Amino acid sequence: MKSDKLSFEKIEIIDVGSKGNSICKNPEGKVIIVKNGVPGDIIDVKTYKKRKKFFLGKIEKFHKYSDKRVQPKCTHFGVCGGCKWQNISYNEQVKFKENKIKHLFNDYNLDNKVNKIIKSENQFYYRNKVEFSFTHNRWLTEDEIKGDKSIKDRRGVGFHLSGMWNKVVDIQECFLQSDPSNKIRTYLKSFAIKNEISFYNPKLNRGSLRTMMIRNNSKGEFMVIIQFCTNDKTTINLVMNFLKNSFIEIKSLGYIINKKLNDSIYDQDVVIFSGKEYIEEKISNLKFRIYPKSFFQTNIDQTIKLYEVVKKFANLNGNELVYDLYCGLGTISQFIAHDSKKVIGIESVNDAVISAKDSSNLNNIKNIEFIVGDMRNILDDELFNKYGKPDLVITDPPRDGMHKSVVFQLLKIMPKQIIYVSCNPSTQKRDLDLLLDKYKIKIIQPIDMFPHTDHVENVVLLKLKI
Repeated sequence: MKSDKLSFEKIEIIDVGSKGNSICKNPEGKVIIVKNGVPGDIIDVKTYKKRKKFFLGKIEKFHKYSDKRVQPKCTHFGVCGGCKWQNISYNEQVKFKENKIKHLFNDYNLDNKVNKIIKSENQFYYRNKVEFSFTHNRWLTEDEIKGDKSIKDRRGVGFHLSGMWNKVVDIQECFLQSDPSNKIRTYLKSFAIKNEISFYNPKLNRGSLRTMMIRNNSKGEFMVIIQFCTNDKTTINLVMNFLKNSFIEIKSLGYIINKKLNDSIYDQDVVIFSGKEYIEEKISNLKFRIYPKSFFQTNIDQTIKLYEVVKKFANLNGNELVYDLYCGLGTISQFIAHDSKKVIGIESVNDAVISAKDSSNLNNIKNIEFIVGDMRNILDDELFNKYGKPDLVITDPPRDGMHKSVVFQLLKIMPKQIIYVSCNPSTQKRDLDLLLDKYKIKIIQPIDMFPHTDHVENVVLLKLKI
C-alpha cells in the first residue's frame, strides 16, 4: 500500500479549515483534510494524497453525526463550489469565524479586544450580484452517472465546480440572490435550447452564450449583462429581446462580445441594449450608481453595518483630514464625509473613480476629492504636500492586502488613527505585523458578510503609540 493511501476508522473531525474543508487527525497526530465534514462528526476516512504537512482524504463512512450539523437547503450542496458551510448551523458558523479571528491575532495579547461578530440577519438571498457560466458540457453528478449513462444534452447554466475552471454545475435553484434571479437564468436556458443557440465550450473557445451577470438593488431593480463569444447580431438580438420582453424588473440590460480565453469584463466594451447604464443603490441617505464594471459590496445589509462600524471607530469631530485608500466607488468616503473636514479617496481603477465622482456630485458632497492611481506610486510626498498629512487613514485593500511600500508610507506619515478593513484577515495580519511597530490595536470587529462560507470581514482600529 502506498504511503498516501491510508485508511482510518472512527476518527473525529475537530475543526473547520479554509475553502469549506474540515480537519481531523490520525492516531499519530497527522492532519487529514476532508470535504463536507462538520466538527463533531465521527468518520472513517481514506487518504488519497500526501502533502508535506497533511493528507487529503475522503470520508468513507459516518459513525456519528455532529450536533452542529444541519440539512443543507440547496440540492446542489457538495457539488457546487459555493455555500460550503450549509451543512453547519448558522450559530456555529459565526462561532467558527469569530474564533478564527481570535486565533489569528492571538499572539497580540489583545485581552478581549475582539468584539462579538456581527451576524447577518439574512442567511439566504443576501447577494446583490451573481455570475453564471453557460456550458455545452455540464458536470454530471454521481447519481446521474449511475442512473443514466445515455444523457445526451449536457448544456447547462450555473457555477464552476470548485477548483475546476472548465467544469460547470447546472443550477436548478440558487438561494444566494432574490427572485427573479432564478427565473432569469432558467428561462433563458430553456429559451436558448429551444432556439438552438449554442453554449460556450472553453476548450475550443467557441459557442455563443458565455456568461451572465445579474445584479440587483434593494428596490428590486435588476441589471443583466450577457457575454457572447461571437458577434452574431441575429442571436444577440434574439436573446436580448427575450430578456427585455420577459422581465420588467430588468432596468439595465447589456451585452459584451468577449473572444478572449478568460471571462474578465474589465477590458471589454459593454453595449447597453435597453434601459440605463446603471442601477442605483441607497446607503443611508446616499445614492450610488452601480455600472456593469463597478465593484460594490455584495451584501448590502451587512455593508451598512460595516460602514457604521467604520464611522464609529473613526469618531470624527469635523476637523479631520481623512484618506480613504482603495476607495472603489467612494462609498465609505461619502459615508463619513459629513463628519470630516475633507476626504481624499484614492483608487487605481479609473471607471471606479469616475463613478465615485458622479455619486459625490449626485449626493451634493463638496468636501471630497477622488484621485486615480496605483497606491504604490501615488501615496508619496507630492500628494502629502498638496493635500496635507491625514489625521485618519481608512484602508480597504483587495484580498492580497497592502503593498509593503504603502505600509511604509503609512509608518512615515504616522496618521493618528488607521482603520483597516479587510476581506482577508491573513494578509491583514501580515500588514499589521509591520504597522504595530508604531501603532497599537484598540479594537477588532469581525462581520459576517457571506453566510455559509468561511469568509469573514474584519475591521481593526489602530492608534498611534506616541
